[in-house]
Amino acid sequence: MPTWNTCFSNERLGSDQTHNPERTDYERDWDRLIFSSAFRRLQNKTQVFPLPEEVFVHNRLTHSLEVASVGRSLGQMVGEWIATTDAVQSDSHAADFYRHHLKSVIASACLAHDLGNPAFGHSGEEAISKFFIDKEADSDFRRLFSDEQWADLVSFEGNANALRILTRQFNGRMKGGFGLTISTLGAIIKYPCPAIARNKKAGIHRKKYGFFQTEVDTIRHIANRLEMIPEDDSQNIWKRHPFVFLVEAADDICYTIIDLEDAHRLNIVTTDEAVDLLKGVIEADPNSNMDRVNRVLADLAEDVNEMIGYLRAKAISALTNAAAQVFVEHADEILHGEFNVGLLDRASAFEEVLKRIQKISVQRIYNHHSVIKIELAGFRVMSGLIEDLVEAALTPSEKRNTRQKKTLHLLPAQYRFKESASAYEKVMHMIDYVSGMTDLYALKLYKNLRGIEVPVI
Repeated sequence: MPTWNTCFSNERLGSDQTHNPERTDYERDWDRLIFSSAFRRLQNKTQVFPLPEEVFVHNRLTHSLEVASVGRSLGQMVGEWIATTDAVQSDSHAADFYRHHLKSVIASACLAHDLGNPAFGHSGEEAISKFFIDKEADSDFRRLFSDEQWADLVSFEGNANALRILTRQFNGRMKGGFGLTISTLGAIIKYPCPAIARNKKAGIHRKKYGFFQTEVDTIRHIANRLEMIPEDDSQNIWKRHPFVFLVEAADDICYTIIDLEDAHRLNIVTTDEAVDLLKGVIEADPNSNMDRVNRVLADLAEDVNEMIGYLRAKAISALTNAAAQVFVEHADEILHGEFNVGLLDRASAFEEVLKRIQKISVQRIYNHHSVIKIELAGFRVMSGLIEDLVEAALTPSEKRNTRQKKTLHLLPAQYRFKESASAYEKVMHMIDYVSGMTDLYALKLYKNLRGIEVPVI
């Protein structure tokens, strides 16, 4: 059974080197992520809205930075509390971790949580999946893959892809991928089960899946080292690691509030609506001083965006405090794998206003015509790319035509495969390439391959 004293580790995947005394192991995780090309590419991946020319809205990179900021606060608050518990107080190593380092673990995990999302967001995921779904009736194609492998392909999952990016040794790259600490890796695995074991009715940890078949050995190592609770050893299913709840809450808080702010900037939600909803969040916090809030709003009345920005900050603060409090109140359940909802789902004081925000988000934001258009366009782009690449990769080398050979010649060295590799391995290399593309690169490559646009040297 896990304890707070044993559920963390500064072991670094793929390395036995000791840490640099100038930076903690967990600070190094943050630095490795910030300076990575995978993280930089998030600046040109759609969060919700297509990136307009005149109005700044959030992309995946700015979203990840903000989630990391909220996650750091959650880690600080919860870490301070865990450090005061009797068992942890008696262990100086554990007390030091929770008091000084948990915040860095959560911040780094938040920074990495969207690295596996392909271009065009969920429509990109669906496009990759649909190519294989449409191939299911092709018995010759289907028999190339085991049931476990096929489950990965027909339900491509950005969460699983993030773990693959962070831990896999791609061609010409370092062993252990990013070489992050086991603690940070454990904190991003929201769904510690394989695709074939997905089952929403079985609990929050199996709502989706968190690793591909290629990462089974990696997840076993992480789970064992962090003493994650096994649900089914034979199917590689575990309960969530406790730190996951903090990362998830930070993400939930940010997209709930920030998407509303972006919608206001784009005139999809009126100022009165945004003020009403954000004030509703702040008012639900018993510690809010609404007299002071109203005085500040009066001072900012001439700058609407600044006024909304102030309310956004106050709303995020209120939800962050609430999430931390829920974690503390249910810490034993969380530690022992018995907590089966997100932290905000138990913040009862905010239930009504969060439902109102969710309703308007679905009706007016996520179904806005600009969002629908980019989803449809992205689906077509990603479908075309995965079709061209998988077709070329799975055609035997001696039977490839000139077009297929030239298509594979475009692959960067890290994504090239051995001809002796299995069909699943070849396909995963193609998915690695496509899922790592930015929106603009995917669109340009699609146009080039379809002859819609001729590249200029």
